[in-house]
Amino acid sequence: MKHGLVIKNTGSWYLVRTDEGQDIECKVKGTFRLKGIRSTNPIAVGDRVGLVENAEGTALISEIEDRKNYIIRRSSNLSKQSHIIAANLDLCFLIVTVDHPVTSTVFIDRFLASAEAYRVPVTLVFNKTDIYTDDEIEYMDALINMYAHIGYSSIKVSALENVGIDTLQDIIKGKITLFSGHSGVGKSTLINTLIPNVGLKTGAISDYHGKGMHTTTFSEMIELPQGGFIIDTPGIKGFGTVNMKKEEIFHFFPEIFKFSKDCRFHNCIHLNEPGCAVRNAVERHYISESRYKSYLSMLEEEADEKYRK
Repeated sequence: MKHGLVIKNTGSWYLVRTDEGQDIECKVKGTFRLKGIRSTNPIAVGDRVGLVENAEGTALISEIEDRKNYIIRRSSNLSKQSHIIAANLDLCFLIVTVDHPVTSTVFIDRFLASAEAYRVPVTLVFNKTDIYTDDEIEYMDALINMYAHIGYSSIKVSALENVGIDTLQDIIKGKITLFSGHSGVGKSTLINTLIPNVGLKTGAISDYHGKGMHTTTFSEMIELPQGGFIIDTPGIKGFGTVNMKKEEIFHFFPEIFKFSKDCRFHNCIHLNEPGCAVRNAVERHYISESRYKSYLSMLEEEADEKYRK
C-alpha cells in the first residue's frame, strides 16, 4: 500500500500526491463512506491517506490517517450534513473585506469559533485596503483592534498594490495554509500574487448585488516555491456551525469563556440567568456587543437546528 497527501478534490475524484512524489487519481473505496462520517466528503484536501493502485494506473483510497485538525461547516444544501473544508492545517487565513463584498462580523465569528473548536489557528487578512473610504478604513481598524484584544492577529493587504504581500510570504513559508472567505474577497488574486505563475481564474464581482461569483469550484493544494502549500477553497456564502452543543459554544469565544468563570451558576449559558458575569462584561464593554450577538446567533441556530446565512 502507498501513502500520500490529498491535494485536490473534484467532487468525484481525489488527486493524491504519493510519498514518492507521484500524482495519482483516486476514488474512495465504497465501504469507506459508511463509517458514520456524516459528511458530504469523508475525505478532504490535506488528508493523509493509504491507497491501493489498480491496473489502469488509478487507485482506491482505503484508509485515512488521523487528522491533527480540520475546518468543517454545515452544508448549506443538506443541513443535517457537514462539509470538511480542509484537514491538517498549520494556519488559516480568513480573507475579509469590509466592502465589495461586505464580510459580516457574524460570519467572521462563526468561522473563528469553528476554528477554535477544531484547534486551527486563524489570522484575519483584510484585503482590498486600496479601495476603502476613510470611514471604511476607520471601521476596519476598529475591527482589527477588537480582534487583537481577543488574541487574533490581522494583516492589512492589497493584492493589487502589493501591500502586505511580503508579510504573507514570510508567514506561509513551509506551512500548510488554508485560504478561506466569501466569494469576491480576492482569494484568487491574492494567491496569484503570492505564486506568480499559478494562474488561478479570478472573477468579477457581480454588480447587481456586490457579491462575488464563484471562480474556484473545488479545493486544491498549491505547492509554494519556498516550501509549504496553500489550500485554495471555493468561496463560502454562510458558515453554519456543526456538532456544537448549546452549553459549550461559549468555550469557543475566548473572551466569553474567560468571563464565564465568574458567573454565579456553573451551567450558565449567558442568556438571562441571574449573576451572569458575561452579560455584565458586555454591558461594561469588556466584551464587544458584536461578538456577543454572534454568540447568540449560534445559540439560536443550535436551538432550532436551522442553517442560517
